[in-house]
Amino acid sequence: MSRFMLSLMLAGMLGMGALQGAQAQAQLPTAQVPSGAPVARGLIVKLKEPQAGDPTSAQRERPQRLQERLAAVAQDAGMFMRGQAAIGGGHHLMRFARPLEGRAVDDALRRLRLHPDVAWVEPDVLMKLAQVAPNTAPNDPDYAAGLQDHLKGPAIYPGGINLPPAWNRTTGGVNATVAVLDTGVRFSHPDLAGRVLPGYDFVSEVEYGNDGDGRDADASDPGDWVSTSDRTTQRALYGACLRSDSTWHGTFIAGQLSALTNNGVGVAGINWSNKVLPVRVSGKCGAFLSDILDGMRWAAGLTVAGAPANPNPARIINLSFGGDVACTASYQDIINEVTAAGALVVVAAGNDNLSPKRPADCKNVLTVGAVQRNGLKTDYSSFGLAVGIMAPGGTGVATATATTNIYSTGNDGATSPGNNVYSYKVGTSFSTPLAAGVASLMLALNPALTPAELTQRLRASVRPHVFLAGSPSCGPRVNVPCNCTTSTCGAGLLDADGAVLAALAPVALFAGVVGPVAGSTISLDGRASAASTGSALVSYLWTQVAGSTVIIQNPASAVASVALPAAAGNFQFKLVVTDNAGRQGEQVLSVTSFTAEAAAAAAATSAAAGGGTAASGGGGGGGSMGWLWGAGLWLVALAAWRRRRGLAALQP
Repeated sequence: MSRFMLSLMLAGMLGMGALQGAQAQAQLPTAQVPSGAPVARGLIVKLKEPQAGDPTSAQRERPQRLQERLAAVAQDAGMFMRGQAAIGGGHHLMRFARPLEGRAVDDALRRLRLHPDVAWVEPDVLMKLAQVAPNTAPNDPDYAAGLQDHLKGPAIYPGGINLPPAWNRTTGGVNATVAVLDTGVRFSHPDLAGRVLPGYDFVSEVEYGNDGDGRDADASDPGDWVSTSDRTTQRALYGACLRSDSTWHGTFIAGQLSALTNNGVGVAGINWSNKVLPVRVSGKCGAFLSDILDGMRWAAGLTVAGAPANPNPARIINLSFGGDVACTASYQDIINEVTAAGALVVVAAGNDNLSPKRPADCKNVLTVGAVQRNGLKTDYSSFGLAVGIMAPGGTGVATATATTNIYSTGNDGATSPGNNVYSYKVGTSFSTPLAAGVASLMLALNPALTPAELTQRLRASVRPHVFLAGSPSCGPRVNVPCNCTTSTCGAGLLDADGAVLAALAPVALFAGVVGPVAGSTISLDGRASAASTGSALVSYLWTQVAGSTVIIQNPASAVASVALPAAAGNFQFKLVVTDNAGRQGEQVLSVTSFTAEAAAAAAATSAAAGGGTAASGGGGGGGSMGWLWGAGLWLVALAAWRRRRGLAALQP
């Protein structure tokens, strides 16, 4: 991915202050910063779209013009940047000359947020892994020995995911690739032989990648250890990182999902047939947000500059990273993109025993919290309204054995790779792939399920939360295992058998109706609806559920039609499809009609925004700075100068 150098500095006090702030910083971003101070290597920026009718709109979309606009924004804000890169989806990474932290990051964000050409901006920081520090039953010996009891039913493991009866219905299929955005994978592990696709390495920083290069086609995990020596002798790089052995985090999750099963060796994977797509985004200290965003887009089959096309787009993305702030615009934009591309994003709730943070609190994700063996929420799992469902994550107790935690494929190397082994871990990182794996079983039965359908059916098929008398209810300041409710821990406990049964119902899908004119006739087209594998649709039924009454022509056909009233209005139509086993699926289509005048005006606005002719000369380009923004920037600089001088700020 090319990076374009910026060498622009605003003269005077503001520029001097920005440069001094940058020079004062020495440490690069880290996933876990003991002091709690935010550290960033740059800013993720999205520029505003041109105004409708702007004669420069077409020119502004050209890559060279975008680079010029970003350079102008940096110059206006008095920021010296090392380079810039497109992330995708209209997002851009602007690299600092040196990493910044704390107040310096806040000042940089404040200056850019005041700029009239910036839609939003956020820091590019390292994200931490959501891991807590330390019949058709398969014949894998570790499963038989009870080391994977969390996969079994409530009679054995009250919090278990109830896989055995689900495996009686399906052991999976090859049509549901699961992408694991993580540390990479040890391809040499014998229990992963033939179950892992080549993948890609998106770790952009050589020092953190730990493999001697940047982004490339090698998604193997070289180890992500941080030694005491690293922290003391290379403080600029690793001083703010926590000391840790290599985690082999991605290898562990790959085994949970797709370890060779029923082969008489090791552990059992959830899906016996599909493959894992390793997308390496994390190295020493964690993963940069921009690398995660690019990795998500590539995993879903979207274009990423500098990376080859992904020949194996994932239907499910497993993301076991946590954050310390609420969902941000860049995360939400990319999640929306990959969801629209057909990929379900399954994320870890986090291990802070607090409300989930990004990406767990973003929309269009399935957030998974952790329960222990008896079904109570673990003492570490985050909780709250953002949580969708709960699944086993281990006890979190240091003396716990493998039978009370999660067991999977691993490696015994404390630093670089050692022997391929099996080990156990604890955390919502390992609850997440249980839900992702069950979703892959659902897709084996019904490939037509959309991300929204998968989420809805997983939540609808849960078992109720466990209630144990004498245990407290989960809530703030409850630091022990606790009883869940639907307001603290989502819909309930993940149940694989219930989920695959829910997947058997057909899917009602329809073509959207965009901008219909009042008085016209529209088609209600449900031909995209589908039955599960081995079944067939036998009936369609369209009914009206909202809006002024209209007559539906051919309501019992896949394609119906409606003559809209002459007055503009809002309407809703429900499609119910039934298969040959009597199972039903339904979906509601919303339609808004417009007057002919409003539709023509909307079309003209769209044409002006997307196809205007570029005009030469004139003001108002990306580098222009209105006087109000300039005055605001001057006040920010004055406030920063007063803080450095220890003076009280002026009150408004």
